[in-house]
Amino acid sequence: MCPPCGSGRIPDLLFDIYQKHPTIMTLPVLSQAEARVLGVLVEKQRTVPDTYPLTLNALVAGCNQKTSREPILSLSDAEVQEALDSLKSRSMVVETSGGRVMRYAHNVERALSLPSQSVALLAALFLRGPQTAGELRINADRMHRFADISTVEAFLNELAERESGALVAELPRAPGTRETRWMQLLSGPAPMEAAEASIGSVAAARAVVSADTSALAQEVAALRAEVAALREEVAQLSRSRGVG
Repeated sequence: MCPPCGSGRIPDLLFDIYQKHPTIMTLPVLSQAEARVLGVLVEKQRTVPDTYPLTLNALVAGCNQKTSREPILSLSDAEVQEALDSLKSRSMVVETSGGRVMRYAHNVERALSLPSQSVALLAALFLRGPQTAGELRINADRMHRFADISTVEAFLNELAERESGALVAELPRAPGTRETRWMQLLSGPAPMEAAEASIGSVAAARAVVSADTSALAQEVAALRAEVAALREEVAQLSRSRGVG
Protein backbone atom coordinates (compact mmCIF):
# COMPACT_ATOMS: atom_id res chain seq x y z
CA MET A 1 0.00 0.00 0.00
CA CYS A 2 1.37 3.44 -0.87
CA PRO A 3 1.97 6.07 1.82
CA PRO A 4 -0.90 8.43 2.63
CA CYS A 5 -1.11 11.84 1.06
CA GLY A 6 -3.03 14.88 2.26
CA SER A 7 -5.11 14.91 -0.91
CA GLY A 8 -5.78 11.16 -0.66
CA ARG A 9 -3.81 10.59 -3.85
CA ILE A 10 -0.06 10.57 -4.45
CA PRO A 11 1.05 12.43 -7.61
CA ASP A 12 1.97 10.10 -10.46
CA LEU A 13 5.68 10.86 -10.31
CA LEU A 14 5.89 10.24 -6.59
CA PHE A 15 3.91 7.01 -7.00
CA ASP A 16 6.46 5.86 -9.58
CA ILE A 17 9.27 6.70 -7.17
CA TYR A 18 7.68 4.61 -4.43
CA GLN A 19 7.22 1.72 -6.85
CA LYS A 20 10.87 1.84 -7.87
CA HIS A 21 12.05 2.21 -4.27
CA PRO A 22 9.54 0.28 -2.13
CA THR A 23 11.92 0.15 0.82
CA ILE A 24 11.48 3.88 1.33
CA MET A 25 8.19 3.04 3.00
CA THR A 26 10.18 1.55 5.90
CA LEU A 27 12.05 4.82 6.45
CA PRO A 28 10.80 7.51 8.84
CA VAL A 29 8.41 9.98 7.21
CA LEU A 30 9.15 13.44 8.50
CA SER A 31 6.67 16.26 8.93
CA GLN A 32 7.60 19.68 7.60
CA ALA A 33 8.51 20.79 11.12
CA GLU A 34 10.65 17.69 11.75
CA ALA A 35 12.53 18.14 8.47
CA ARG A 36 13.16 21.80 9.28
CA VAL A 37 14.40 20.96 12.78
CA LEU A 38 16.85 18.38 11.43
CA GLY A 39 18.05 20.76 8.72
CA VAL A 40 18.67 23.52 11.26
CA LEU A 41 20.55 21.21 13.64
CA VAL A 42 22.85 20.00 10.86
CA GLU A 43 23.38 23.54 9.57
CA LYS A 44 24.16 25.08 12.95
CA GLN A 45 26.47 22.22 13.91
CA ARG A 46 28.66 23.07 10.93
CA THR A 47 28.28 26.88 10.86
CA VAL A 48 28.13 27.90 14.54
CA PRO A 49 29.77 25.02 16.45
CA ASP A 50 30.36 27.21 19.53
CA THR A 51 26.61 27.36 20.22
CA TYR A 52 25.90 23.72 19.33
CA PRO A 53 24.00 21.67 20.62
CA LEU A 54 21.11 24.14 20.36
CA THR A 55 18.64 25.30 22.97
CA LEU A 56 14.94 25.26 22.13
CA ASN A 57 14.94 29.04 21.67
CA ALA A 58 17.89 28.92 19.27
CA LEU A 59 16.28 26.09 17.35
CA VAL A 60 12.97 27.95 16.98
CA ALA A 61 14.84 31.00 15.72
CA GLY A 62 16.71 28.86 13.19
CA CYS A 63 13.51 27.19 11.99
CA ASN A 64 11.77 30.54 11.47
CA GLN A 65 14.74 32.25 9.86
CA LYS A 66 13.76 34.58 6.99
CA THR A 67 16.84 33.88 4.88
CA SER A 68 18.09 30.61 3.37
CA ARG A 69 14.71 28.95 3.99
CA GLU A 70 12.03 27.70 1.61
CA PRO A 71 9.29 27.89 2.58
CA ILE A 72 9.54 30.46 5.38
CA LEU A 73 7.84 29.03 8.46
CA SER A 74 6.51 30.44 11.69
CA LEU A 75 6.75 27.52 14.12
CA SER A 76 5.86 27.96 17.79
CA ASP A 77 7.94 26.66 20.68
CA ALA A 78 5.35 23.91 21.21
CA GLU A 79 5.51 22.81 17.55
CA VAL A 80 9.30 22.62 17.59
CA GLN A 81 9.26 20.75 20.91
CA GLU A 82 6.73 18.27 19.47
CA ALA A 83 8.99 17.74 16.44
CA LEU A 84 11.97 17.20 18.75
CA ASP A 85 10.10 14.63 20.83
CA SER A 86 9.10 12.73 17.68
CA LEU A 87 12.65 12.79 16.32
CA LYS A 88 14.06 11.66 19.67
CA SER A 89 11.72 8.65 19.66
CA ARG A 90 13.30 7.63 16.32
CA SER A 91 16.88 8.27 17.52
CA MET A 92 17.36 11.08 15.00
CA VAL A 93 17.84 13.70 17.73
CA VAL A 94 19.54 13.40 21.10
CA GLU A 95 18.93 15.57 24.16
CA THR A 96 21.75 16.75 26.38
CA SER A 97 21.56 18.42 29.77
CA GLY A 98 24.05 21.09 30.62
CA GLY A 99 23.75 24.49 32.20
CA ARG A 100 20.26 25.77 32.85
CA VAL A 101 18.48 24.55 29.74
CA MET A 102 18.21 21.40 27.66
CA ARG A 103 20.12 21.29 24.38
CA TYR A 104 19.53 19.25 21.26
CA ALA A 105 21.80 17.64 18.66
CA HIS A 106 21.04 15.62 15.54
CA ASN A 107 22.00 11.98 15.08
CA VAL A 108 21.35 11.70 11.34
CA GLU A 109 24.65 10.04 10.39
CA ARG A 110 24.07 7.13 12.75
CA ALA A 111 20.29 6.91 12.38
CA LEU A 112 20.45 6.65 8.58
CA SER A 113 24.02 5.30 8.22
CA LEU A 114 25.16 8.23 6.06
CA PRO A 115 28.46 10.05 5.54
CA SER A 116 28.65 13.70 6.54
CA GLN A 117 28.65 14.83 2.88
CA SER A 118 25.27 13.20 2.27
CA VAL A 119 23.88 14.66 5.48
CA ALA A 120 24.92 18.15 4.33
CA LEU A 121 23.01 17.67 1.06
CA LEU A 122 19.93 16.38 2.87
CA ALA A 123 20.06 19.34 5.24
CA ALA A 124 20.16 21.76 2.30
CA LEU A 125 17.10 20.01 0.83
CA PHE A 126 15.33 20.10 4.21
CA LEU A 127 15.96 23.84 4.48
CA ARG A 128 15.37 25.01 0.88
CA GLY A 129 13.32 22.37 -0.92
CA PRO A 130 14.10 20.88 -4.37
CA GLN A 131 17.32 22.19 -5.96
CA THR A 132 19.70 21.49 -8.80
CA ALA A 133 23.10 19.94 -8.11
CA GLY A 134 24.69 23.33 -8.75
CA GLU A 135 22.38 25.05 -6.27
CA LEU A 136 23.04 22.34 -3.70
CA ARG A 137 26.78 22.78 -4.06
CA ILE A 138 26.40 26.50 -3.29
CA ASN A 139 23.78 26.16 -0.53
CA ALA A 140 25.59 23.33 1.25
CA ASP A 141 29.00 25.01 1.03
CA ARG A 142 29.07 26.15 4.67
CA MET A 143 28.20 22.64 5.83
CA HIS A 144 30.55 20.83 3.45
CA ARG A 145 32.68 22.19 0.61
CA PHE A 146 32.23 19.98 -2.45
CA ALA A 147 35.03 20.05 -5.03
CA ASP A 148 32.69 20.31 -8.01
CA ILE A 149 29.15 19.61 -9.22
CA SER A 150 30.06 16.09 -10.33
CA THR A 151 30.96 15.27 -6.71
CA VAL A 152 27.57 16.54 -5.57
CA GLU A 153 25.88 14.42 -8.24
CA ALA A 154 27.82 11.34 -7.14
CA PHE A 155 26.55 11.67 -3.56
CA LEU A 156 23.02 12.39 -4.79
CA ASN A 157 23.08 9.24 -6.90
CA GLU A 158 24.24 7.24 -3.90
CA LEU A 159 21.35 8.62 -1.86
CA ALA A 160 18.93 7.77 -4.67
CA GLU A 161 20.22 4.20 -5.08
CA ARG A 162 20.49 3.08 -1.46
CA GLU A 163 19.43 -0.54 -1.00
CA SER A 164 17.82 0.33 2.32
CA GLY A 165 15.64 2.98 0.69
CA ALA A 166 16.13 5.99 -1.55
CA LEU A 167 16.42 9.29 0.32
CA VAL A 168 16.37 11.58 -2.73
CA ALA A 169 14.94 11.47 -6.24
CA GLU A 170 15.71 13.36 -9.44
CA LEU A 171 12.73 15.31 -10.78
CA PRO A 172 11.89 15.64 -14.49
CA ARG A 173 13.46 18.63 -16.20
CA ALA A 174 11.15 21.65 -15.89
CA PRO A 175 10.17 23.47 -19.11
CA GLY A 176 12.70 26.13 -20.03
CA THR A 177 15.44 24.81 -17.74
CA ARG A 178 18.70 23.03 -18.53
CA GLU A 179 19.22 21.24 -15.21
CA THR A 180 17.08 18.82 -13.26
CA ARG A 181 16.21 19.33 -9.62
CA TRP A 182 16.52 16.88 -6.74
CA MET A 183 14.02 16.40 -3.92
CA GLN A 184 14.39 14.65 -0.58
CA LEU A 185 11.99 11.76 0.05
CA LEU A 186 11.89 11.67 3.85
CA SER A 187 9.02 14.18 3.92
CA GLY A 188 6.82 12.18 1.55
CA PRO A 189 4.71 14.01 -1.06
CA ALA A 190 5.16 17.54 0.33
CA PRO A 191 8.38 18.32 -1.61
CA MET A 192 6.69 17.04 -4.76
CA GLU A 193 3.99 19.66 -4.38
CA ALA A 194 6.70 22.31 -4.06
CA ALA A 195 8.40 20.98 -7.15
CA GLU A 196 5.14 21.08 -9.09
CA ALA A 197 4.60 24.65 -7.95
CA SER A 198 8.11 25.49 -9.12
CA ILE A 199 7.44 23.90 -12.50
CA GLY A 200 4.18 25.85 -12.69
CA SER A 201 6.06 29.08 -11.96
CA VAL A 202 8.51 28.34 -14.75
CA ALA A 203 5.64 27.61 -17.14
CA ALA A 204 3.92 30.85 -16.16
CA ALA A 205 7.14 32.78 -16.69
CA ARG A 206 7.55 31.20 -20.11
CA ALA A 207 3.98 32.20 -20.99
CA VAL A 208 4.76 35.80 -20.06
CA VAL A 209 7.95 35.75 -22.12
CA SER A 210 6.05 34.21 -25.04
CA ALA A 211 3.39 36.92 -24.84
CA ASP A 212 6.04 39.65 -24.68
CA THR A 213 7.86 38.12 -27.65
CA SER A 214 4.63 38.02 -29.66
CA ALA A 215 3.88 41.65 -28.86
CA LEU A 216 7.43 42.64 -29.79
CA ALA A 217 7.14 40.78 -33.10
CA GLN A 218 3.94 42.67 -33.87
CA GLU A 219 5.62 46.01 -33.08
CA VAL A 220 8.58 45.13 -35.31
CA ALA A 221 6.22 44.18 -38.14
CA ALA A 222 4.35 47.48 -37.76
CA LEU A 223 7.61 49.47 -37.78
CA ARG A 224 8.78 47.65 -40.88
CA ALA A 225 5.50 48.51 -42.61
CA GLU A 226 5.92 52.17 -41.64
CA VAL A 227 9.51 52.22 -42.92
CA ALA A 228 8.40 50.60 -46.19
CA ALA A 229 5.66 53.23 -46.59
CA LEU A 230 8.13 56.06 -45.90
CA ARG A 231 10.56 54.64 -48.42
CA GLU A 232 7.79 54.54 -51.04
CA GLU A 233 6.87 58.16 -50.28
CA VAL A 234 10.51 59.24 -50.58
CA ALA A 235 10.83 57.33 -53.88
CA GLN A 236 7.69 58.95 -55.26
CA LEU A 237 8.88 62.40 -54.18
CA SER A 238 12.27 61.78 -55.77
CA ARG A 239 10.66 60.68 -59.04
CA SER A 240 8.38 63.72 -59.10
CA ARG A 241 11.41 66.01 -58.80
CA GLY A 242 13.46 64.05 -61.28
CA VAL A 243 15.96 62.94 -58.72
CA GLY A 244 17.59 59.59 -59.55
